Amino acid sequence: MKSKLNSFQNDLYSLKENWSKDMLSGFLVSLIALPLCLGIAGASGFPPIMGVLTAIVGGMVVSIFAGSELTIKGPAAGLIVIVAGCVEELGKGNQELGWHLTLGVIVVAAVVQIILGAIKVASVVDFFPLSAVHGMLAAIGIIIISKQFHFAVGIAPSELKGKEPLDLLLMIPHSITHLTPQIAIIGGISLAILLGLPYINNKLVKRIPPALLVLIVGVILDKLFSLDSDTYKNLKPLVNPGTLSLSWNASFDALSSDTIGIFIKYVIMFAVIGSLESLLTGKAIDLIEVKKRKSDLSKDLVAVGIGNIISGLLGGLPMISEVARSSANINNGGQTRWANFFHGVFLLLFVVLVAPLIKLIPVASLAAMLIFVGIKLASPKEFKHVYHIGKEQIVIFLITIIVTISTDLLLGIAAGILVKFISHIIHGASIKSLFKAEVSVTTTGNEYCVSLKGSGVFSNWLLTHKKLLEIPSSKTIILDVNDAKFLDHTFMENLYRFIDEYELQDGKFKIIGLESFKELSKAKTCARVNLSI
Repeated sequence: MKSKLNSFQNDLYSLKENWSKDMLSGFLVSLIALPLCLGIAGASGFPPIMGVLTAIVGGMVVSIFAGSELTIKGPAAGLIVIVAGCVEELGKGNQELGWHLTLGVIVVAAVVQIILGAIKVASVVDFFPLSAVHGMLAAIGIIIISKQFHFAVGIAPSELKGKEPLDLLLMIPHSITHLTPQIAIIGGISLAILLGLPYINNKLVKRIPPALLVLIVGVILDKLFSLDSDTYKNLKPLVNPGTLSLSWNASFDALSSDTIGIFIKYVIMFAVIGSLESLLTGKAIDLIEVKKRKSDLSKDLVAVGIGNIISGLLGGLPMISEVARSSANINNGGQTRWANFFHGVFLLLFVVLVAPLIKLIPVASLAAMLIFVGIKLASPKEFKHVYHIGKEQIVIFLITIIVTISTDLLLGIAAGILVKFISHIIHGASIKSLFKAEVSVTTTGNEYCVSLKGSGVFSNWLLTHKKLLEIPSSKTIILDVNDAKFLDHTFMENLYRFIDEYELQDGKFKIIGLESFKELSKAKTCARVNLSI
């Protein structure tokens, strides 16, 4: 009880000390979040206004329980594919029914998230190989582009119904030759703003959120082209936001019908992928946060689960700690969790005060924003970066993309993990060492010698990490890898991250034996094989 009181007092002190910076950052982040929330919800098969509801809950409610200071909670483009798939499969073509049934899935998955957070499984995120995770995100980006491109050039939604990602990609040339010029102009200008504005080196221009400018330009062009006329009726060119009402919208009927298998599949996907994205964001934000505060990721996962229960019951999307908005929060000077709270407050004010304006936003403008998100997820730079880490990594990356686009996210990341295992065995790792790290620790004064035998790979990092965490701070750790046969990229990435965190606590860390290894690329964190064994 006393610790909770102290926590409450600390929060009030943080508000008193940082309210102006947090309020400004929350306002600026809300300008970015508003159009994205509308677009993500619409692309997911939800009423667009429910995307804003999700962010309102993520800001005003989840910030109270969060285990991180600067992450912004809200709907994420990375979950569009899962949510839209769930709506389609459960609704069997009836989007309204699919929405209500998907909400039940979100609520159950949120309970799973709370359990995962309560038993402190946040570190399990390190199990997933980074190349497979990046491949999954790149695949999501390609899938988003495959559908939103057609909306951006004015193709009727009825022409896209029921088509799979590969079909939609192959349909792009047809859509280009059958585009609606006025809508394509809106989509093209919107995308040009998003791609080009960051390159304009002007302080005033850099203060303008590109997404907000896209909305303003879109509304102006809507009036210029009269998109609300009967000419464009079948294209549904303007956003239909739906009604924001705080009522119970979730349905659990899928639990007692022939769709229970689909229900369970999507519960797993929401819980696993949503938690994975949220935890990865938490770790990423900790690395760039100026004050170097370390988030309690398990507590944060519980908070996200609580938010998802409320959001799901009321009709909202699943939320995560969203990386782009969290980064913007840091760049805008956010100091504490109150920035996330204020971001939710401003979104609520927008919905109450400017709701009629939302109906004037062209769908093409929101589609362009999502295409931009997809481009960032599947950027050529991402492919180049993975190839730079190692040729074996690009194989895992590409296999994950291909299987994800052809099937679904779970099979995609499973395929990536399987290829990763095969690659490790080819490079000399024993099957036993893939799952069991042979780690021993000896102590001499302030020095802790950690000996690693067998292999250091993504699937046994958790055991190695556990041994390292048992060593007190401000000591000297010597990691001896002379008897290890193989070290993979994910292991090295996690190891160097641990070293950075340990040295921030006045500790020292040395690795001996790496000179015997052949590096598989020039990257610092590349995989490597011990030639002396």
